[in-house]
Amino acid sequence: MLFRRMAVAIALLVAGLASQAPEFVQQYGQRLGGAIDELQAIVARFDQEASNQALSRQQGIARLENNADPLAQARGRDLDATAARLASLQRQREAFAVAGPLSRYTVFAEDFDRQVAAGTYAAFAPAVPVTLGGLIAAAVGFLLGWGGMHLLAWPMRHRRRSDFTDPAHLRAR
Repeated sequence: MLFRRMAVAIALLVAGLASQAPEFVQQYGQRLGGAIDELQAIVARFDQEASNQALSRQQGIARLENNADPLAQARGRDLDATAARLASLQRQREAFAVAGPLSRYTVFAEDFDRQVAAGTYAAFAPAVPVTLGGLIAAAVGFLLGWGGMHLLAWPMRHRRRSDFTDPAHLRAR
């Protein structure tokens, strides 16, 4: 009886934690949009500066990277990395837009941005799962918690049963 209560409590705890996955992914998507907006502003500013010198973005970055000044070289590498990160985040946002509620987890897991995820985690606000995705995540979490408790307890329960059904054990008493 105690085991069943403990299994239900653990299952409910895991269900509660799992139910937060859709909210975390949703908040990640919001922060993703903010990161894209900021990176677009940085890249657009550089594109304008390069255009004023009759250069493309790649030509402007190459000019910085080939400069003898280490500060200019670092700025060129930084702009190149910023443009690449912007393209990656935009691809992820597009994938989020076409993904269904459950496939968003896959999109998130395949190509999440560490900075955006860390910012999301730092500012994460739990929410009650009232969406289908949240309810499914809670149900999966409940089943994982319940099943996990049964798997952990199986050796103990199996041993206890065999102790009572083993004739050698009964004779020793």
